[in-house]
Order: sequence, then structure tokens, then C-alpha cells
Amino acid sequence: MPETVKLAFVGCGAISHFHLEGIIESAPHIRVTAAIDPMSERAQEIAEQTGAQTFSTFAEALEKGDFDAVDIMLPHDLHEEFALQAFDAGKHVLLEKPIAPTLDACDRILDAANKTDKVFMVAENSQYWPEIVKARELIQDGAIGDIVTARAGMVAEFDDYWFKDKKPWRFEKGRTGGGIVIDGGAHWIRPLRMWLGEIDEVVAVLGHPYKGMEGESLSRALFRFQSGIVAAFDAMMFDGVLAPDNWWRITGTQGEIIIEAGFGGAGGVRLYDADHHEGLLVQEPNGYAKSFGPELHDFSLAVLEGKEPEAGPEYALGELRTALAMYRSAETGRWEKVWE
Repeated sequence: MPETVKLAFVGCGAISHFHLEGIIESAPHIRVTAAIDPMSERAQEIAEQTGAQTFSTFAEALEKGDFDAVDIMLPHDLHEEFALQAFDAGKHVLLEKPIAPTLDACDRILDAANKTDKVFMVAENSQYWPEIVKARELIQDGAIGDIVTARAGMVAEFDDYWFKDKKPWRFEKGRTGGGIVIDGGAHWIRPLRMWLGEIDEVVAVLGHPYKGMEGESLSRALFRFQSGIVAAFDAMMFDGVLAPDNWWRITGTQGEIIIEAGFGGAGGVRLYDADHHEGLLVQEPNGYAKSFGPELHDFSLAVLEGKEPEAGPEYALGELRTALAMYRSAETGRWEKVWE
């Protein structure tokens, strides 16, 4: 049995550096052997850190490269094309969320994956976000009693680190399938599902405060879970000045869990209960970036040892279906079912 996964980065934009840092820090069984990007300087940047071969096209990499698996980090509208090519070539596939921007495309990708014996995993890194995992442990241990409600708030100022291109693909509705909800919002929807179970229906309104984005840059929504619990979901990004806000608030019959904002070193988990009215810091800040290493490590164990990933690829349909239901609700003004 091989001890190393030889991995190709398919797309070497901003997110690839988070993946690489995670591999270096927490995924010792992965070696990046190919860097693929039509912008040669991006591929070269990865190659300088890894010794990987560089390629300008996926076809050339499949012909000349040496890798067992691919990490597809491309715009949403390209996911289907490149995932199907990778399966056809007999590669294991790690695919950035969402699986695809439409359910039909998701079905085709999942069907192709099921016809191979290769690992297919969707890279929803919030499944491994240390603060999210800690909150789940607290809930399961009964630290705040029975869940009453929760709130997720993805509220962030515009950050040009993610939007260096003159016309960022994330701003094009035809490429993403929507706006902030279908893209970054997925990272806030997944934790709610991890803690509260499956979402049954949603009601939502959308807004466009950031004019550079074709899709929505504002959402206010309520999610009703199959358990009957109702949670709030807020998402907002624009180029104004925003005050700090907690990213998650989980309310139980015996207390609350707060997860503070933090893409980098900020963050942390606080527990409020009868013994800790001022809040007890139960986990030091880790932050968003610390989720990628465990995610890539989980993928490597699935490839090398046959381990079941923390969440199967079909589970990732939940974030997409929730986003699509929110879009329908914004048009109809009604509650919309997620799984119908």
C-alpha cells in the first residue's frame, strides 16, 4: 500500500494557498506533484513551494504528470467538466464546494463518481473547522441542554485578497450560480446542519448592497429544521465599514455557545451557563484557516486506507439545496422546501 498521495492542484488561485498551508501543517501523507493553471505565474508559485511540475492545461497534466488524485479549485461552472475528466482518467477527486451550481450537474458528477472505485470527496472545510467541531462536542455532551434556536452570521467587509482579478469570477452570477449564499454562505450553513440536523424549509430575502457583484451580497433568512427548531441565517458582504459580530450563536435550555469571528487567528468558543454568566473560553481561537489541514488529511486517509470521510459527497447537496430554496423563496415570498 502506498504511503503518500501524489496530488495535483487544479487551479492555483487564492484558495490553493490555504490548501497548501493545510497540507504542510496537518496532512503528512500528501505530496503536491502537479500545479495546473492557465496563468503560469500562479502555478509557478505553488511549484516553488512544493517542487511540483507545472502545466497550463489539465489535458497536458493528465498526459505528462505524475499524480494519483486531484484537488479541483476552480469556478463553480467548471466543476462538472473537470471532475468528469478526472474520473475518466482514474483519479481520486477532492472537489471544492459546491459540487456544481445546478442539481442536474451534481447528479451527473455523483453518477460518474459512483461508477468508479476512486475516492470522491467534496471540500467543505467547515466540517473540520476547529471551533465548529468543538461546538458540536459541547452540544452532544449536553453543555447547553436542548437546543432552542441558533444564528449564523456571515458578515464581512470586502477583502480584495479574494478578488485580485479585474473581473473576479465570484462576482459573475453565471459562474457561481448566485452570490454570497451559494458561495461563502455554505461555510455557515454546514455547521447549522452539523449541530441541528437537516433543514426542512427556508424563507429568505436577498439584497445587493455591493454593486460589483451580480448575485446577492445580502441575505436574511430563517431555516426550519426537520426537528422543528428555527434558526436565523444572515450573510452580508460589501465595501463599507462593518462592526464586529459573532459568527454563530447557539441557544439551549441551559445556556449558550458563542463562536466569535475569525478568518485568521481570531475566533474561539465561549460557553455561557449558570456557572459562567460572563462566558467561559472553552477553546482558544483557531480560525477558518485551521480547517483545511484536517480536511486534506481526511481525504488522504480515504485514499490510502479506505477511511470513510467525515461527510460523504451527497451530504454536500444540503448546502446547495438550501441556497437554491432561498433563491426560490426570495422570488415567491413563501417558505420553500429544501429537499423537494
